[in-house]
Amino acid sequence: MKKLHFLALLLTLGILLSCNLGRTPSTAPTAAPAQTPAQGPAMTPATEASPTTAAPATTTAPPSGQKGTPAPTAARLQPQDLEYLGAFRLPEASGGSSWAYSGQGLTYIPGGDPNGPDDGFPGSLMGFGHDQEMQVSEISIPAPVRSRNLDDLPTATTLQPFADLSGGLFDPQAVDLPRADLAYLPPQEGQQEAHLYFTFGAHFQEFGEPSLGRRGLSLSQGAADGLWVCDGYSPYVTDDYMFAIPPAWAAALGDRALAVGRAREGPWSGRGPALFALAPWQESNPPAPGATLHTVQPLLLYGRQEPGATDMVSDETMAMQGYGDADHWWGGAWLTAGDKAAVVFVGTKALGKSWYGFANGVVWPYECAEQNPPTCPEVPDWPYDDRGYWAEGYQAQLIFYDPADLVAVGHGEKETWEPQPYATLVLDDFLFDPHIHLETYKRDLVGAMAFDRERRLLYIIERLADEDKSVVHVFRVQP
Repeated sequence: MKKLHFLALLLTLGILLSCNLGRTPSTAPTAAPAQTPAQGPAMTPATEASPTTAAPATTTAPPSGQKGTPAPTAARLQPQDLEYLGAFRLPEASGGSSWAYSGQGLTYIPGGDPNGPDDGFPGSLMGFGHDQEMQVSEISIPAPVRSRNLDDLPTATTLQPFADLSGGLFDPQAVDLPRADLAYLPPQEGQQEAHLYFTFGAHFQEFGEPSLGRRGLSLSQGAADGLWVCDGYSPYVTDDYMFAIPPAWAAALGDRALAVGRAREGPWSGRGPALFALAPWQESNPPAPGATLHTVQPLLLYGRQEPGATDMVSDETMAMQGYGDADHWWGGAWLTAGDKAAVVFVGTKALGKSWYGFANGVVWPYECAEQNPPTCPEVPDWPYDDRGYWAEGYQAQLIFYDPADLVAVGHGEKETWEPQPYATLVLDDFLFDPHIHLETYKRDLVGAMAFDRERRLLYIIERLADEDKSVVHVFRVQP
């Protein structure tokens, strides 16, 4: 069975994604639980320091390409502006994959499901299914239901069965722990149709490895374009989450309407989520296979990129407040509602002490294997035998950034590590199963998210909540 094959495969991996500790589910909350400041509960420093520390900071050079207009004037969205509407289930397997172990990527399609019911939730969602097969399917959006009983939830229907989004450009079977996301963008300058932009990555990657592309909205017709590489930046900070930048804010960034980033666990991607603005269509339409994209504009990076290096150079002075090595941010969105705005990241936040080693608390010193004789500890028995970054506790969170701060970085007015989250929404009380399960390899409580800007609807994936399938939670952003 696919599930057993997946479990066996993950047992052989040396370094895995961070784990997630949950808490007992409660009844559906009537108000959004929030914490300010954004770092939540106090964190203690990681027991293992980064092997790469930073040299003295220098002023950020202005990015190449168009600078853009001044940032729009907007108030900050707050956690209490998000109203929980309920959740829905995902359909059964289709095409060449299923929604088991899903959650890697999600995007909203405004014109999807044109024959769907007039229930206030038009359009469709496209997302990645099983995280070892990395195929994409399009589904309807049923009206969500607030209930703690999964059997009460409606189930989405399949509109396009699972297929290979990249058209053979990326082979998930050739890499360990693949990463991916996708983003719908309406026609941009010089384009006649909307596109799905996508990114593929892996736990370990080489600098300069092409990983970005695009295709039309049909998963069965037409070829994908790509793959491309971000000029001057490691895939450890560009190859994971992806989302649209709304037009007014894109104008402030030289009409760069596509955001990409990554928050690889451990300090290798810097000490917090990274984010960059892109405009591939400004270079060519489309760029040639293997092309280097030069419109890359940093908006957030908790470290410094050295030429040709995969790992960021960083130290505690460049860290996100409350950063933990076992943090894992899976998705992002640029939210707007009336005169309010926020850039948000969703993920599993490490609480308390973090360490590199095993989930039962055994620490693995970075250089223990290089000693003579080696000083590495014994590997614990299953299910604690996966080596990676772990923490004392975990919490599903949505963290909020001021978009004006990110535009200031893009204009060269702030260092890339200066913006900090101003608020946090704790998601645990909304989840059906806010617990890690080492035996079934559930190490992340939440996955990707998507945003319907016209109706201000935010869709967030809860991983492995419906046995091995995900559940989609829905929030409305109030203006």
